[in-house]
Amino acid sequence: MDWLALLLAGVFEWGWPVGLKFGQGAGGAHWRWIGFAIVCVLASGALLLYAQLTIPIGTAYAAWTGIGAVGTFVLGILVFKEPARLARFFYIGLIVAGILGLKLAA
Repeated sequence: MDWLALLLAGVFEWGWPVGLKFGQGAGGAHWRWIGFAIVCVLASGALLLYAQLTIPIGTAYAAWTGIGAVGTFVLGILVFKEPARLARFFYIGLIVAGILGLKLAA
């Protein structure tokens, strides 16, 4: 259950940069998106707090930030049409390998 909470915390971690990205516009702030970002930050933090009850803090934090980074990377390509270069995928793959390694070593 602790690793599931950590995975969900990482998924909520995707929401706040996306919410902030959609929350800024030429016409000013889009407060619903900024509110979405705030809810995601709070949910992510609460789930990380729960996961750290049994997962060591260094492992939990590294996995949490890695899940957030990988998900945000993918969303950047799919939603915001960011570049999908092979080198970027290689380095994201290293992050995924690190997360899996932390899980296996836990």
